[in-house]
Amino acid sequence: MEWTTLSNSEIIFEIGKRIKEYRIKKRFTQQELADRAGVSLFTIAQIEKGKSISLTTLVAVLRVLRLLENFEMLLPEIEGSPIEIMKLQGKIPKRIRRKK
Repeated sequence: MEWTTLSNSEIIFEIGKRIKEYRIKKRFTQQELADRAGVSLFTIAQIEKGKSISLTTLVAVLRVLRLLENFEMLLPEIEGSPIEIMKLQGKIPKRIRRKK
């Protein structure tokens, strides 16, 4: 799927659709998933309809579905020295900036 071509709403809808597919694959009812994630049945239904939810709720649901390891692909750690990271943030200390 080419995620960059989708609108935010389309991405949220696709995430909800995939969560539903994983829920069914794991043979959970919506109520079972809700209970295990500590959210309401309404919240699970909203997710599966592609409605916006909080990150806290998303993490709880993904944890129950055993999908948290996928965050590493979504947001891999940036490897590099502290100086390189500071350069990316635009926070280069003056003593380092003067050295050229």
